[in-house]
Amino acid sequence: MSATPEAIEVKPLTFRRFKDGESKVKTWQAQIFDAGHSHKCPTYIQSTPPCQGSCPAGEDIRGYLNIVRGVEKPPAGMVWQEYAFRRLTEANPFPSVMGRVCPAPCESGCNRNQVEDFVGINSVEHFLGDYAIKNKLAFKKPEQLSGKTVAVIGGGPAGMSAAYQLALKGHSVTIFDERAELGGMMRYGIPGFRTPRDVLDAEIARILDLGVVARMNCRIGTDITMAQIREDFDAVFLGLGAQAGRALAVEGADAPNCVTATSFLKAFNDGRLRHVGKRVVVIGGGDTSIDVATVARRLGHIDKVNESDRPEHAIAGHVAHDVAEASVRQGAEVTLTTVFAIDKMQASKHEVEHALSEGITIRGGMAPVAVIRGEDGRAVALRIMRCEAKMVGGRLEIKNVEGTEEDIPADLIVSAIGQTVDFTGLEEFNNGKGAINSDKNYQVQGQAGFFVGGDVVRPHLLTTAIGHGAIAADGIDRFLHSEALEKRPKIDVHAFDLKRKMLEKGLTFTEVHEPTRGTDKSTAAIHNYDNRSDRYVISHKELFLGHFPFAPRNKRGIVSLTAQEALNNFDERLQPLLESQAQAEAKRCMSCGQCFECDNCVVYCPQTAVFKVPKAKATTGRYVDTDYSKCIGCHICADVCPTGYIQMGLGD
Repeated sequence: MSATPEAIEVKPLTFRRFKDGESKVKTWQAQIFDAGHSHKCPTYIQSTPPCQGSCPAGEDIRGYLNIVRGVEKPPAGMVWQEYAFRRLTEANPFPSVMGRVCPAPCESGCNRNQVEDFVGINSVEHFLGDYAIKNKLAFKKPEQLSGKTVAVIGGGPAGMSAAYQLALKGHSVTIFDERAELGGMMRYGIPGFRTPRDVLDAEIARILDLGVVARMNCRIGTDITMAQIREDFDAVFLGLGAQAGRALAVEGADAPNCVTATSFLKAFNDGRLRHVGKRVVVIGGGDTSIDVATVARRLGHIDKVNESDRPEHAIAGHVAHDVAEASVRQGAEVTLTTVFAIDKMQASKHEVEHALSEGITIRGGMAPVAVIRGEDGRAVALRIMRCEAKMVGGRLEIKNVEGTEEDIPADLIVSAIGQTVDFTGLEEFNNGKGAINSDKNYQVQGQAGFFVGGDVVRPHLLTTAIGHGAIAADGIDRFLHSEALEKRPKIDVHAFDLKRKMLEKGLTFTEVHEPTRGTDKSTAAIHNYDNRSDRYVISHKELFLGHFPFAPRNKRGIVSLTAQEALNNFDERLQPLLESQAQAEAKRCMSCGQCFECDNCVVYCPQTAVFKVPKAKATTGRYVDTDYSKCIGCHICADVCPTGYIQMGLGD
């Protein structure tokens, strides 16, 4: 067993501004010069970085990384860790959980990939989340309550996110959940060695401490009617989740030991499932299928099994006898089949690598065609066939290769091919396709005051559900204030707010009185500045990548287990960064679309037209300005701006 960070291969920087053989000098003179003056001058344009544009929860990633790295200073009396945590949790109240399990699409979109490797955003989030729990940071309750009541149906990531945002806005929130504990798929769909229960409980408790009420073991339509909900609450959020597994649609799949991934994981997380058969076959390819496979590998099998102790009985809800303590537990042979090639699987790459290292066999490019049953009706094997899978127009097309059938012996078969929503008691909302129709504000079509989010809209990531909950909470808040539901921005993320930052520092704005024209001498607006974060994601092509030297990523320690070590090992595998590592990793952020005070523009301006804003008027994002009486539009400041924050404009 090892827990050391991965070995880092040091390699030279691959970016070069000019390539060998280039001889043509590119000049802007014809476009920007007109005698001694120019119609093009620097403007300061804030854009959305691709990490934020890729984050389904809409986190202000650049913002909290700039706080961690020390560019943006916290208010007096607050440490940077708390300030970064509060910026992060404006969008996501589960940083410690998501820092562990989110597949981090933000990192795939990171512009730093053009230099050497992405910024470890997920690992910094993990560090901040754990810091907040260790230091018992609480959310700040609103100063005034609205007097409005909202019912949240479902206590999963979407419902908890909506409840959190609504409570911050001063509304009284009650969560209804049919389970014994809150968390949804975070608790019942992900094993504890990926989301430690004390971490999940701490982040849920922080939300409840805002005054959110939870009614557990209460199913809408059974324990309380929707008519009663309508009568008692001013608005409703439907975060039903997709916790019913999708069964295999092949012959023989109704065998008792052929189960769904959601029921398997729930039985394990409830503590009912203590062992699995000697040979387990999992069908899937996403993170859920990896979770099932790694749990099965850890549980193993036992030699002497009474009929009542078979795993399918525990999964179905019967409490199994604790025979694991009386028999020698051995490692199960676990095979995972997927229609995709292994390198094209939807599961996180590092989770696939863990599974392989733990002795799990993965068969890529294989489609299930039948479940083979024995005389007693139980499954004894899964019949598979080679296939070619590809996405066509957003739909998965699978072409089987005839004559390639083979059987994989199995004592337990687990289907991890997707989830469905249980609409029992809520049939009125079903669009006929197992989902609920909604608009861009996630308001249910034709039902004012009803909003929706999470898997019931579209099964996706946990962080996607968190984003749905936040957007729906905005819509609910406007609905409760009788305001029109406005069109959502093109890029719907939390972004740095320069005006808020100026007010935080004590800088105020004056009123505009006619016949004032222009804003260079007025404090009524921010000179030269435009925030385009709601509509523009900045590309790496607009950055000066030559500014950034090679800097290897600070990687988290990961406990790698062999097949034997994995057996009965339910300890957490992912280790957080140290404080110094988190700060070093944040410093690798290129702050795309936002000034990080490098001084390049001031140093390289040949006219001394670009100058630092006086300290009394300066703040993050307002570090430099331009004297237009000196500027000749030479474009150098924009050329050497690492982040693309300076763009040439004003003359278009």
